[in-house]
Parts: sequence; structure tokens; C-alpha cells
Amino acid sequence: MNDSLRLLCVLAHPDDESLGTGGTLAKYVAEGVDTFLVTATRGERGRFGDADPRPGIEVVGPAREMELRAAAQELGVKELHLLDYIDKDLDQADPEEAITKISRHLRRIRPHVVITFAHDGAYGHPDHIAISQLTTAACVCAADPEFDEAAVPVHRVSKLYYMAWPQNKWEAYQTAFKDLVSEVDGVERRVTPWPDWSVTTVIDTSEYWETVWKAVQCHQTQIKIFERLQRLPENEHAKLWGTAEYYRAFSTVNGGRKRETDLFEGLRPSD
Repeated sequence: MNDSLRLLCVLAHPDDESLGTGGTLAKYVAEGVDTFLVTATRGERGRFGDADPRPGIEVVGPAREMELRAAAQELGVKELHLLDYIDKDLDQADPEEAITKISRHLRRIRPHVVITFAHDGAYGHPDHIAISQLTTAACVCAADPEFDEAAVPVHRVSKLYYMAWPQNKWEAYQTAFKDLVSEVDGVERRVTPWPDWSVTTVIDTSEYWETVWKAVQCHQTQIKIFERLQRLPENEHAKLWGTAEYYRAFSTVNGGRKRETDLFEGLRPSD
């Protein structure tokens, strides 16, 4: 592995990389950062266009994987890897197995920065919550020489970030998509925006919104969800993809309450 900066996103489904981290990936690729993506499932239980009834997972999964690979290519991702879990079953995965899988990618890729979902799963999605917990645990385990001793040498991640959408970003998302609400175990879950003061990092991705939109359009099986997006004027697209907000869950290289504008703050040679 060369000495360039490395960024790894560990996410739950195809389209998370575009809708959640697309601007960030495109920006850092343009800056020469090596970007990597690990996706836990193939989104096998998601939509399949207007098909009713929708095909089985043996049809939806491969189709969505192809879309994921196309989107990753649009965003300039260097490597994409799948963990081979089933959509909507991720929170039932064996924790040790899943953490081992992720930690092995961490040790092999050796990223400086890792991004995943926050503890709230954005809007309470169980798969999003699961990948947050599993990735956070894997960042700890990857640095432990006693964990999975047969694997490649240990690696200590320098910075871990959670996606953190404040009120204005959620308003833009829900205007462009739909009211994000779901029922889990008989309980309704809705979006809970992050307070502005809790957002530690805001990345300017305004130059890359067109790249993000191209990546989003790769997910054609999900196009029913994106119908409103196709009618948005450019200024509304810019609102959606013009910034990316994060919570710095931990950092070994910087700290304090001053808001960051760079995920690699504290890691660049000039720092």
C-alpha cells in the first residue's frame, strides 16, 4: 500500500454510498485520496422499479450489485467489497463474524479515515444501526493484536466519522424524496435531525453535485424513490449534495470544538 491518504466508507446497502457519502467520495478522489467502499448487503429486499410483485432476492440482489458497482465507478472508488449479508437481516448477523470481516478489510486497506452511519441509523433503519455498531467495534478490534491473530498486521484507524444530518439537510432530503418513516417492532421511527452544535465537520462538496447525481442515477431499480429528484432544479440539487456533515466519533490526531472542514485534518503533511 502506498503512502497516500486513504478513506474507507463502511455502509449497509447499495445507494448508501451515493446518497450518503457521494459528495465526500468524489471530492477526495479529486484531491488524490485513495477511496474504498465496503457494503454489507446487496439490498436484496429493496424496490425493483415498478415491478409488482417484486422479484425474489436472487434477482434483485445481483441487479443492485451491478448498480452499486456502476455508482462506485462514477464516484471514483478505488475498491469495492461486499460482506455478503442479506438486506434487512444485518442486525441478526453473528457479531464476531461480521466484526472480523470488517476488521480484516481495515487491516488490509489501512485507512486513515473511516466513515459509517451514526448510532441512530439516520432514520432508525436497523441495518444502518447495525453497520454503525459493527464498524465501530471493528475499528477497535483491528488495532488489537490479540484479535484474529491469523490476520494481517494490526491497524489503528486515525479518525472515525458518523454521518450527521442537521435540520436543513433533512428538510432538503425529505423534500426531494419522501417523509422518511418506518415501523420497527411495532414502533414508528422518524428522522431526528442532529443539533447544529453537535456537527463537528462540514465538508464543501459543491463542486461535485453533478457527479453525485450521476452516481444516484445508476440505481435504476430504486428510481421510484428518486422520481422527485429527477424534477429538481440545479439549485435544489446543490442544496442536497453541496455539503456533507459528520460527527467525529474519535480522532487520534486532533480534537476540540472548532468545526472541521476536512476529514483529514491533523493527518496532512502540512499539519
